[in-house]
Amino acid sequence: MIERDTLHRFLLENMPVRGEWVHLDASWQALLERHDYPPVVRERLGEAYAAVALIAATLKFDGSLILQITGSGPLHLLVVQATGSRALRGLARYRGEVPAGDLKEVFGANARMVLTLDPGAGRERYQGVVELEGSHLAAALDEYFRRSEQLPTRVWLAADARQASGLLLQGMPGADGAPTSPDTEDWTRASVLGETVTRAELLGLPASELLLRLFHEEGIRLLDGQAMRFACTCSREKVDGMLRGLGAAEVRETLAEQGEIEVTCEFCNAQYRLDAVDTEALFAADERQPDVGSTRH
Repeated sequence: MIERDTLHRFLLENMPVRGEWVHLDASWQALLERHDYPPVVRERLGEAYAAVALIAATLKFDGSLILQITGSGPLHLLVVQATGSRALRGLARYRGEVPAGDLKEVFGANARMVLTLDPGAGRERYQGVVELEGSHLAAALDEYFRRSEQLPTRVWLAADARQASGLLLQGMPGADGAPTSPDTEDWTRASVLGETVTRAELLGLPASELLLRLFHEEGIRLLDGQAMRFACTCSREKVDGMLRGLGAAEVRETLAEQGEIEVTCEFCNAQYRLDAVDTEALFAADERQPDVGSTRH
């Protein structure tokens, strides 16, 4: 039986290779309940949803990892985010009919993929930007990792209307402490075995059965699973901060035109409404600040 909304780390004990397996169900459905995406958009978003969960699991951080694809094609924006606490969210923006083609047809000829690691707590962000290359997202991520200076990494992804799943392999330092090279026999063998995985197996097999099918001679150690969930980081506090950033004059002008301020989160469709009383309270504290240049005698 497949473990739902679970991520497993595993080790291949006979070679310096580790991996991650993820299967998203309720956490994927929670996203789809908030947006009505056509099948092609849904599948690309689901693949990215599984991918960001896998990649985030290889990092040690408390902030968030964001995968974003932008382009001029029918599917012109895709954003997914995973936090260090295993929370996921995502969205896509498209126009017209999205073809069931390769990445260039779907996202446009000049599309870019950006991976952003935000450690949080005001620390510096790390960002990697590459052109979107390959026939599908897994191939694009393989190319991203090939160009980077990280350990060799391969990804396989699948998604449908009910679930999103993925498999990641990554080389580890050998017994001598040296990084695994993409040219080593062990890494080549692991990659070739990984290539035999099918979409149906990714979506339909539990981690233990899938890994045994792929790596039965390599000695598999499957670690305890970690629960994944859909969660949005939007809040009334963040909305208030955004409105303060716009300034009292602009917010009051909008209030006069519309009767209330309504802000909808693009990720989860949560709605935040402010009436005249809320708006005045929002700016009252700032406007009551004393004029530090005046002196009372």
